[in-house]
Amino acid sequence: MVGRYQGSEIVAYKVTEFDDPTIIEAPFDPTQTPNGPGFKSVEGKSFLIYYTLPQGRSSLEVERNYEEALKAKGFSVLFACATGKGTCFTSGQDEGATYLGAAVGDPNSIPKMVDDYVQNWFNKGRYVLAKLDRPEGAVYVAIYLGEAERGNVAVVKVVETKEMETNKIVFLNASQMEQAIAESGKVALYGILFDFDKDVVKPESKPTLDEIAKLMQGKPDLKLKVVGHTDNQGTAEYNLDLSQRRAANVVAALTTGYGISADRLTAEGAGLTQPIASNDTEEGRAKNRRVELVAQ
Repeated sequence: MVGRYQGSEIVAYKVTEFDDPTIIEAPFDPTQTPNGPGFKSVEGKSFLIYYTLPQGRSSLEVERNYEEALKAKGFSVLFACATGKGTCFTSGQDEGATYLGAAVGDPNSIPKMVDDYVQNWFNKGRYVLAKLDRPEGAVYVAIYLGEAERGNVAVVKVVETKEMETNKIVFLNASQMEQAIAESGKVALYGILFDFDKDVVKPESKPTLDEIAKLMQGKPDLKLKVVGHTDNQGTAEYNLDLSQRRAANVVAALTTGYGISADRLTAEGAGLTQPIASNDTEEGRAKNRRVELVAQ
């Protein structure tokens, strides 16, 4: 749909089935990257592709070619700017092209450009945002163009807007929990829910709590360790504390709400230390946010 500039080479890419990447839609304040005015989050399937550009081709030439090709396919250009002219920034001044490169995304969660962080390839920069409206959902194309002494680069971010796939949480009943524990000594649960950054067990968790209680009532000798797990958003210390508090509240819900003896349950927090999927995608982070029951 977007294509590549002739002679350019892909050096890195990242594809996410559903996420909310940020794009630039108007001049922005570098001190507020990426959440202030000028930024827009778009939900959908996202593609992030890095290209090295052929020698002797300026970022302006590449930008003009991309604009022409996108318009030919029905896209509308919503915003374009150049750091050297100050048109990328609310100040109207050249605040530094590295700020444009930094707006591509969190350097700790996106690939590097060859052997360095993306923003370090932006001594000069240009940007263009285009949109194509389709019945199945709009497509946004954000193109970040950087010039540096070691060469010029293009970062293409494409977001195909769509509704998130739902009903992806697997609900386990008591017998399935029992089988998983018998086979591997533990079971991962996704039906125990918490609000973002909170440790209070949500009411929607009741069906899963009911099944845990049913499991323990049917096996009176079973003792379980309730282990809380998080994704990698936030510091390790904070996530460890949050996961411990969440596990403790699950234990409290079972002892106070179902009469399970307190000596049969212990709580432990693992934080972000035991991921079972990549934290680079929302799907992976969702798998890592879990409560595990471990046989004692």
